[in-house]
Amino acid sequence: MANWQTERRARGGYTNDRPSRMKMLGRRLRRLWRPLTLLAVLAALTGGAAILLHDAASEQRFAPLRARLIHMMPLQIRAIAISGQHLTTEASLMQALGTSIGSPIFGFSVNAARERIDKLPFVDHASVERHMPDTIVIHLFERSPVAVWQDHGHFVLINRAGDRVPDQGTTGKNAEAFLQLPLVVGDGANTAAAELIDELDAQPNVKAFVTAAVRVGARRWNLSLRDGTTVLLPEGQEKAALARLARYQSSDHLLERPVISIDMRLPDRMVIHQPPAAPPSPDTSTPSPPDQTGATAQDNKGQHP
Repeated sequence: MANWQTERRARGGYTNDRPSRMKMLGRRLRRLWRPLTLLAVLAALTGGAAILLHDAASEQRFAPLRARLIHMMPLQIRAIAISGQHLTTEASLMQALGTSIGSPIFGFSVNAARERIDKLPFVDHASVERHMPDTIVIHLFERSPVAVWQDHGHFVLINRAGDRVPDQGTTGKNAEAFLQLPLVVGDGANTAAAELIDELDAQPNVKAFVTAAVRVGARRWNLSLRDGTTVLLPEGQEKAALARLARYQSSDHLLERPVISIDMRLPDRMVIHQPPAAPPSPDTSTPSPPDQTGATAQDNKGQHP
């Protein structure tokens, strides 16, 4: 047959050698096979990515997958760089971060860590970045309150200038800030608080006993201690008075003794008001001592009870 067609073609004759319809259909399908295969692969990848993103939105569902990936990743955290940290403790920050040195760098969610850090008491907002291959970078933007000012029954956070620091009231993380900062009370206490707080910071063995500082007559301070004792500070001489009080606390544990008040307004003496003496036992045969109710112990400078 082929020889016959070849001879006929050589003689210039006509021969019907067109491909059949089935052969043409096969050729068309072969031309479409590669694009269809590529389209199917792309559809599978897109579907897988969509499922992965959907799971990633759920921390609970994504955690097992992430844990498996972590074991496949040898990279570990070798440094955590923090900036803007002034009032936030490192312990609370690390707890909120949710990871530590030596842990896999992909072992935590950056977004979830940032959201936890944003909830810390003094943090306004924060950023958490993963710098490959081994570093976590945290930028903190803290609010800057130095004290809580009680003004006519209202509690507000104030900065060193005495201005109010924006907050959301005494709830949530602001409530924690209110508990950790010094409390100052009274008219004018907001503008005078920074200097007193600095002096108290310099005498930590006194500051540990102070629960509040009350502004008296817009000119001097009374300190309220944990056991109810009141320390009367002199006007404009807080630094020297607190240093003297710190010495007595170090040598004689003065602030741990049961007294009503310690008056330090006079530079050359310190007046200590003791609680009333206990009444004598009714069956005692000895004469009763003189009445000491409201007795006042008065020491010259350099002396103490």
